[in-house]
This record gives sequence, C-alpha cells and structure tokens, in this order.
Amino acid sequence: MKKFIRLTIFTLVLLSACGSKPTPSLTHIKLSLGYIPDIQFAPLYVAAQRNYFANAGIEIEFAYQDETQATALVGANSLQFAVVSGEQVLLARAQGLPVVYVAAWYQQYPVSVVAMSGQGISSPADLRGKTIGLPGPYGANYIGLRALLHAGGLKESDVTLDSIGFTQVASLVAGRDQAVSVYTNNEPIQLKAQGYNLTELRVADYVQLASNGLVTNEATASANPALVRGMVAALLHGLSDTIADPSAAYQISMGYVSTLAQADPVIQKQVLATSIDLWKAARLGESNASAWENMQNVLLDMGLLTRSLDLTKAFTNQFLP
Repeated sequence: MKKFIRLTIFTLVLLSACGSKPTPSLTHIKLSLGYIPDIQFAPLYVAAQRNYFANAGIEIEFAYQDETQATALVGANSLQFAVVSGEQVLLARAQGLPVVYVAAWYQQYPVSVVAMSGQGISSPADLRGKTIGLPGPYGANYIGLRALLHAGGLKESDVTLDSIGFTQVASLVAGRDQAVSVYTNNEPIQLKAQGYNLTELRVADYVQLASNGLVTNEATASANPALVRGMVAALLHGLSDTIADPSAAYQISMGYVSTLAQADPVIQKQVLATSIDLWKAARLGESNASAWENMQNVLLDMGLLTRSLDLTKAFTNQFLP
C-alpha cells in the first residue's frame, strides 16, 4: 500500500511538472558603460554576479564605448540603455534625440580641479590668470571646469585652457600646467599616492549638477516600463550592496576587470571608496530638479545650448523602486 502511495505521488508530481508553464526567457540587454572595464562600475558587476538583473528577467551584457556615441544610439533606439552624464542627456534632447534619464547613479558631479599646494589656489576665484590643463573643450572635465569658473565669478577668457588629452597627471607633475581638470575619483588619488600635496576644488562643493546615471529612450519607457523598472531596480540593488560592503564588491569586480589583479590594490580600493562618497544619497537613484536646472544653466552659459529645454521630459523618478 505504501509503495502504491509513493508511486502515485511521484506520478502526480511528474504530471504537474510536465503541465507547468515554462520559465520565461530572459530579455537580452546590452548596457553601454564607459571606455573600459573599471572598478568604478562595481555596482553593476555586483548586480550581474548576484543575479539581480536575471531576477528582473534581464540577461545583461556590458559594452564599453564613448558616452556621446552611446547616447546617440539610445536616442535612435538602436540601444535601449546606457550610463551617461547629465549634460549628454540635455545636449542630445536639444538635437531632437528622445533620451530619458531614469536613475541617478552619481549624486555628486565627479570632477575636480587640482593644483600643487604652492600655487595659492584655494577657491574657484583663485583660478584667474592660471593655465589649466584638460583633455579638451568637451566632456565632463570641461563642463565641470566651466561650472567652477562660474562659481568663482570667472569666464573662460579669465584663464588659459591647455588641451592635453588624458595626460593631466604628467602635465601637472612636469609643471606644464598650474592646475588640471580631472575626475575626482581618479587622478587626485594617483597624485596623492605618489606623495604630492594637492589643493583640490571639487565641483560638487560649489554647485550641484546632474551627473552620471541610467538613460533609456521614450519609446522603451513607454512600451516596456517593466523592463525599465527591472534595470533600475537591479542597478540600485547592486549600488546598495556596494556601498554596504565595498570589500565584497571589489572581489566581485576582479572577475570583470582583467587589469584589476595587476593594479595597485591600495589605489583601486581608494578609487572605489571615493566613488562611493559620490554615489551616496538619502534615496538612491533619485534625481534632483535643481541639479538639472543648474546643469542647463551651465550649458546655456557655455553656448552649448541655445534655448531652455523642458526638463520634465529629460529625467524622471517614476521608475524608482
């Protein structure tokens, strides 16, 4: 009798399994990041490793390319998602590209102007008359520098800009430039690790600007809001985990950043720690309207925008968990 009962139960379980609905397939998403794999993308690596994307029905693929190119692809709906800076969103919308910023990652704009301590630069106003090195008159380094100059009551004509590519560390050390515009979580850490005493002016200490975050396009946001919510939730879950446990995030990143094993762990862990300071917020992912207004004003002052945009269409908090 017991044998019959066991056989019956087994048969019912087997029939139930055969009649159950198949597991839905994952939606493949290519997410565009910056140029190369980097410890600064740790929250995304954590989200991938811990299946936060998969739990949202997403098969994630990371692609590394220029953010201007990525923004254009998202605007044309050739790519559904990318991580780009706030100015890219406004510049793209000014050209008619319907990109939408759906989750703020960096709460502070990650650009600083640094100088050797002996230069007498302790405020933005002290940049008057100085030669400042930067990659060129484009990108976040340029936007952040212009915002700092504005905060100090200066115009671009009050300083000398030196386009040097991404050689800010070498140019500052060699004395070619009196100051350089850099990423807060990169070059200052390298310079301090080499023993240099610096003065650092962080853009975020003077003005709040819309910074790096997750963007999609209006078509995707309208047609597939569940997909957008899933992407946002996975990113923020990985971000929360990274802030809570940087050591675990660093170890996970080792599997995604091939150069990390050969890099100086002290410097790389400091890069991650500084990045975390730029990410923290009372509510992760939330965009601040004032930050977007400030960004628009900077771009108008620079002449990169010729008219004000409807900012309510440029960003949204509706997809936050």
